[in-house]
Amino acid sequence: MATGVGDRQHALRVVAHRPDPNLLRLPWGIPLEEWGEPPVVPLPRGISRHVVRIVRAEREVYAVKETQEPIAFREYRLLRDLQRLGLPAVVPAAVVTGRRDAEGNDLPVALVTRHLRFSLPYRSLFGQGSRGRDARELIETLVDSLVVLLARLHLSGFFWGDVSLSNVLFRRSAGDLAAYLVDAETGELHPELTEGQRRHDVTLGTENVFAEILDLQAGGMTSEDLDPHLVVERITDRYDELWAELTGTEEFTTDEMWRIEQRVARLNDLGFDVAELDIVADWNGSTVRIQPRVVESGHHRRELLGLTGMDLEDNQARRLLNDLAAFTAHHDLGDEDRGIVAGRWLTSVYEPITAMVPRELRGRLEPAEVFHEILEHRWYLSERAGREVDIFDAARSYIDSVLADRPVEDALETDV
Repeated sequence: MATGVGDRQHALRVVAHRPDPNLLRLPWGIPLEEWGEPPVVPLPRGISRHVVRIVRAEREVYAVKETQEPIAFREYRLLRDLQRLGLPAVVPAAVVTGRRDAEGNDLPVALVTRHLRFSLPYRSLFGQGSRGRDARELIETLVDSLVVLLARLHLSGFFWGDVSLSNVLFRRSAGDLAAYLVDAETGELHPELTEGQRRHDVTLGTENVFAEILDLQAGGMTSEDLDPHLVVERITDRYDELWAELTGTEEFTTDEMWRIEQRVARLNDLGFDVAELDIVADWNGSTVRIQPRVVESGHHRRELLGLTGMDLEDNQARRLLNDLAAFTAHHDLGDEDRGIVAGRWLTSVYEPITAMVPRELRGRLEPAEVFHEILEHRWYLSERAGREVDIFDAARSYIDSVLADRPVEDALETDV
């Protein structure tokens, strides 16, 4: 849908699938780099070749990027395609054209995407600087989440063309990180990618991440003894391992049919479901060859969604499912309907715990991540006390001693 404001020759035009009238109230007649508070909100943003601002329009928060008109429309449509495919990418909101300043000079076209709540650019994750083991662990987590994102995109036929940490936002996921594509300017969607296209993306990713690590070291944000060469080797190794697990062919004898379930279980552990498996037996039935044909991510996410209605990151869902299993065992509810037990856990444990967070702290972490960290904090307190600490006591301790000191990561739950 397109909305025009102004005279016919010089109208402000907003193209959007689901238009938000509040977007029209933003100061489109001013260059984006001159926008201030409000509507700009002081949330971290990554490095970009374009001018980018995170802004609030009433209760919605958006990222606005100035670019050229053909690029803006192409990226908008491509992001919509990724959204329809259920891939982890920012959601496009609008393209704004026909911008002019007070003197009548043309201003760049703006691409508007919905701000990904509780997300951070990679540089913000380093905070005041990471050293030694902390820096290595963070880099490894960043790389692993980038590789999972790249593999998911490649499975769906998306050629990225500009793989880097700078073009990704990261959301916390039960102590891990989930990566979301932000910049799709150079992307292409195909029915299937060639080996050359996939390898080009991986190679480009190693080159860009290498440069980004050097930049972090030059800025004093991480230790100089972190070897960028080892990091980029990890990108290639992890990608090849994951791609082989997701798509590789496995051959075995008919006496080893259990390996089919084992292969599916390994994929489930990685957070993927096998929607279709190609099984071929030779003419005398002595040898079996299997290859996943259709693999979908979000195994634990879908399981938790079916049980509780909560739609979370896959690793968060896995952690909550583990706590649900512990709750089931503790109350000896193994013979009960799992959906009923999940409802009882939700109303007696998860919801009361997350409701303990005072309003002024709700912009620090999303509820599922708070719950995960409370479980971690409970383990730490129990170890120190030599006994199991009540989860509600652990929650009060965590909120007062840990959560209160965390920076704001979401603008919708605060008055920033």
